[in-house]
Amino acid sequence: MITGILGIIIGVLMLGAGIYYLINDKEENSKKIYGIISVIGAAVAAVSVFVLISNIG
Repeated sequence: MITGILGIIIGVLMLGAGIYYLINDKEENSKKIYGIISVIGAAVAAVSVFVLISNIG
């Protein structure tokens, strides 16, 4: 259960940071990296939610 909660927190933080820097950065290569970080953060958060729900039920 704690793993799911920590995963959600880390995933949301990665997603938020990626989107923040994606909006603020002007360089094309950096935008690609921040976009990838955002997708990875969203995936981590989604998997963590699934793990948390499957452990509760």
